[in-house]
Amino acid sequence: MSQKDPEKYHFLVKLALESGAADAKIIPANQVIVEDRVVLKCKSCKHYGETLACPPYTPSAEQFRKIVLEYSYAMFMKFSTTASVDSEVYPHLMTYLTNDSLSKEIKDKAAKFWQDWKESKYKILQSIVGLEKAAMKQGYSLAMAFVSGHCQLCDKCNTDTKICRHPEIMRISEDAIGVNVKKTAANAGIAFQFPFTSSAESFGLLLIE
Repeated sequence: MSQKDPEKYHFLVKLALESGAADAKIIPANQVIVEDRVVLKCKSCKHYGETLACPPYTPSAEQFRKIVLEYSYAMFMKFSTTASVDSEVYPHLMTYLTNDSLSKEIKDKAAKFWQDWKESKYKILQSIVGLEKAAMKQGYSLAMAFVSGHCQLCDKCNTDTKICRHPEIMRISEDAIGVNVKKTAANAGIAFQFPFTSSAESFGLLLIE
C-alpha cells in the first residue's frame, strides 16, 4: 500500500462517526477549496475581529492555500446540531435582540436556538480536536483541525495580547481562512444545505500529512 493511499486514514472516518459526525470523507488535500471571497464575506460578520480564531488574526486565504498543499489528504466532516427553529423564527435569528416589534415567543425561540447552537458547537469542537489528537497518536504529527463559525470559548477573547487562553482546544474557523465549505462538501460527496430548513448543521476539517 502506498504511503499516500487514503485507505490508511479510514480509521479516522470510523472515529469521526463514533464521535458524533453525521458524515465524514477522506479527500485529496487539493480538493479543499480556498477562496479570497470567503474571507471577504467574514468582514460583514458581527463577530469580525472579536476572536483570535477569526480575521484579521488568522492566516490569509493566500497563505492557507499554500499550507493546504503541504498536506496529502484531508477529512471533511458534517455534524448535526440540536439547534432548530421553525420558518416563523428563522428570518429573525440575526435581529431578534434589536427588533422590538417581535413577540416574546419569537425572541425566546431565537434565544433558545443560539443557546442550543453554542452547546452543540462546543461538543463538535471537542470531537474535532479529539480526532486531531487521534491522528497525532498514529504518527501524523502535523494533523490540524478546523471548525466552522466563530470561537465561543470565552465571553471576551484575549485579542489585546493576541495570546489565546485555551490553545489546547481553540481551533481556527475554516471560513476565516477562506475555505469554501459548500464547494468542499461537494468535492467530498457530503450533502450541504443552506439555508437550513429546521435543524442547523456544522462542518469540520482535518488536514492530514
